[in-house]
Amino acid sequence: MKIVFTNGCFDILHPGHLDLLKRAKELGDKLIVGINSDDSIKKIKGFERPFINQNDRKELLMGLKSVDEVYIFDELTPQNLIEEIKPDVLVKGGDWKVGEIIGADFVLANGGKVFSLPLKEGFSSTRIVEKIKNSDGENSSTRTEIKGISETSLNQHLNVFDKILRDLIPTIENCADIITETLQKGNKILLCGNGGSAADAQHIAAEFVGRYETERRAFPAIALTTDTSALTALANDYDFERIFSRQVEALANEGDCLIAISTSGNSPNVISAVMTARKKNCKIIGFTGEKGKKLASLSDNCLMIPSGRTARIQEAHITIAHIICEIIDFRFKET
Repeated sequence: MKIVFTNGCFDILHPGHLDLLKRAKELGDKLIVGINSDDSIKKIKGFERPFINQNDRKELLMGLKSVDEVYIFDELTPQNLIEEIKPDVLVKGGDWKVGEIIGADFVLANGGKVFSLPLKEGFSSTRIVEKIKNSDGENSSTRTEIKGISETSLNQHLNVFDKILRDLIPTIENCADIITETLQKGNKILLCGNGGSAADAQHIAAEFVGRYETERRAFPAIALTTDTSALTALANDYDFERIFSRQVEALANEGDCLIAISTSGNSPNVISAVMTARKKNCKIIGFTGEKGKKLASLSDNCLMIPSGRTARIQEAHITIAHIICEIIDFRFKET
């Protein structure tokens, strides 16, 4: 019996999902679907999700003719589940390149096949959610005109930070725990990002190498965004997508931590760096926004800022980075 495996959140089941599952089943004899638990969906898509709880999502999928079994997994990635099931065929939607699919290396090494199937056009859970939000007037341009740009932006900022205070404290502390463990074991921190996120990467690296506020020993941290010779050579000799992953390949050791920063969560060069770091058994901390599902689902933990606006996301990223630096200073302060 040829076993096919795919995974996802399947929070809002739509015709695009049905089409993907039908085509996945056609690649084998038995289709097993892994779904993220409610807790892991909150970490990937934000604390307002899921809309449908894990048991109901499982029941809905089991009602489909194409689906034979459904497993719920608590981790952000299905790696452990894939290694347990040992599928012959691994499938994801076309928004995932084969090199980005978790478990692809394992399945291919065992003689299996991996497919990235084109998605049915016009269907997206994110698009459905945005349509509902817009129908409620959440993004009304009229409000901006009435209140003015300054007041509107500051209110957005305060709203985002209210949500962070309410929902993200455990995630911030868990990220600090990952960095603490990395440094205690004598490993290093690598950071990458584009544009404003590149500036944040070198800003955070400088805080680790120097100090934030409290005197303590220097920590090894490297921003992969600062070596202009390496960046231009790699972009020229390979391609822009490999400017960070090639550096990770050269510099990372098992047990290091990569802080991957992408406001969209989809930056190809950041995702490529994450996949290389995973192969080297590094820990991954993602910094992204509310739509950064791809980066979140590839990370050990991910700070998803509850906003779709780049400015608000970046403001929150550097604030949270400072909080993490403060925690690290406190834990390693000289006595």
